[in-house]
Amino acid sequence: MINLLNLDREGLTSFFVELGEKPFRATQIMKWVYQQDVFDFDKMTNLSKDLRQRLQTIACFKLPEIQTMQVSQDGTRKWLVQLDSGNSIEMVFIPEEERNTLCISSQVGCALDCTFCATGKQGFNRNLTTAEIVGQLWLAKKIIIADAIANNKPNFKHAISNVVIMGMGEPLTNFDNVVAAMRIMMDDFAYGLSRRRITLSTVGIVPALQRLKEQCPVSLAVSLHASNDALRDQLVPINKKYPLAKLIEACRSYAQDNRHVTFEYVMLKNINDSTANAHELVKLLRGIPAKINLIPFNPFPNIDYQRSTLEDINKFRDILMQAGLVTVTRKIRGDDINAACGQLAGKVQNLRLKVD
Repeated sequence: MINLLNLDREGLTSFFVELGEKPFRATQIMKWVYQQDVFDFDKMTNLSKDLRQRLQTIACFKLPEIQTMQVSQDGTRKWLVQLDSGNSIEMVFIPEEERNTLCISSQVGCALDCTFCATGKQGFNRNLTTAEIVGQLWLAKKIIIADAIANNKPNFKHAISNVVIMGMGEPLTNFDNVVAAMRIMMDDFAYGLSRRRITLSTVGIVPALQRLKEQCPVSLAVSLHASNDALRDQLVPINKKYPLAKLIEACRSYAQDNRHVTFEYVMLKNINDSTANAHELVKLLRGIPAKINLIPFNPFPNIDYQRSTLEDINKFRDILMQAGLVTVTRKIRGDDINAACGQLAGKVQNLRLKVD
């Protein structure tokens, strides 16, 4: 059976046309599933009885399942999401006064082996399907709305205002499935999120950045973490394939048409947090509409890195800001439940450790 959650509107349209049905059947299905939470074909009353019966024999809606949930002291939630008998991923919900953000995963594990990230230490098993990616949003929204109703909170229909693909995995090495999922998130007949409310985080798979710009130019966050190639080769090994000169040029191209790029920089004590590193970073990013997120390192077991001191983080930030770069220090959220940036691990049947 075909899982219809793997298809965006274009895919659903092709599916129904091949069945001899009208293209508008795609939008009908999307409304039932993403806006009314109906998965039972028999309850889709604007479909003909014959079509409903036929769909029951050839199609289905299969979601991942919530296995466990943890709640941080700051209100952050982390869910362990079961995919199959051996693999689980993690997703994180971060509530704030002005917005509620869902951080979702794109792969089971990660093959890029960044040295400061817990996900990479788990190894890599496989890409998530489109259904498993967009299914995280479906599951989280249903839970958050149900809780809001139970607690008589207003505006619960806007339970998730922003989605960041910053969880487990490198989204640009699962390009087609991630783009299809983002198109569903932006579709007016599904979640209707604007491009600026969806952020894709990548270490910088340079050829895929151009494809993303052409096919689905959402907000972009680049995991930079170093101000020169020698250091980045150590921290982010894929830099040996796509060095900073190529990455920065790709970011400059992506930033055209008044789009800014967010650069993420994890602050590692005595590794990448010197004033010299800050001045290098200023030169590296000159001329790019950029925002820099300084991320205090979040420790996890069996890792030797330490978090930079607040004094050093502030010095680093001040140098960037004095050079005219918009810079913020990311607030630590969910670290007491290992839900902070770089801490997601899930459960991975490791098949491959590193990208060749």
